[in-house]
Amino acid sequence: MSSASPIYQLKVRLLGLSPMIWRRVLVSDSTTLRELHGILQVAMGWEGIHLFLFEVHAVQYGSLELHAGNPDVSLQQFGFRENERFSYVYDMGNNWEHEIRVEAINPPPKKTYPACIGGSGACPPEDCGGVYGYLERRDEADGYDAWNDMGVMVGFLEDVVAANAPNRPVSDFMSDEVEAAMERMVARKPFVDGKFSRGAVNKRFRSGDHRDLMRQQMW
Repeated sequence: MSSASPIYQLKVRLLGLSPMIWRRVLVSDSTTLRELHGILQVAMGWEGIHLFLFEVHAVQYGSLELHAGNPDVSLQQFGFRENERFSYVYDMGNNWEHEIRVEAINPPPKKTYPACIGGSGACPPEDCGGVYGYLERRDEADGYDAWNDMGVMVGFLEDVVAANAPNRPVSDFMSDEVEAAMERMVARKPFVDGKFSRGAVNKRFRSGDHRDLMRQQMW
């Protein structure tokens, strides 16, 4: 949406991981915490399938199932000042903790809000076991088994080339070992692909994905 009301520049940091996974977003001060939940889901890369909880000025707001306060309260009602912080937790099982800092109020204007103006690092996959589960899977994705699977794939490609039979389907060269290695490599991809696209986030904002995700929850 376009806005003439005050704008907050928020820096959102996912805690417990290094290198840091963070986003910088611009939102209107009329944005509610429920709407901010949807914005954070899109900005970070979550899927909106779990409960959420904000803590602002020692008061909790979030999903009804958590017996927290109603999140339909706007940011302007908190009277934030620059450099104030509040917290956001997504998925009570995996317990993804985010720190949100009000970096600036009324930064240089954009045409529409919300907007993402910075960030780094890909979001962890859903349901991967939280910080420790993610770190374990990330380390494994660059470990011995991963390199062994890569060797299996190299051998497979060498066999295809050596056969010099362009009319034969690739499936003729497949084996159970190759198929298993391919499946494991695909499963590891989310743990090694650390790219973040600001353009992709803003495209989703323009499509209104944050409005869908702000109400989409499953336990």
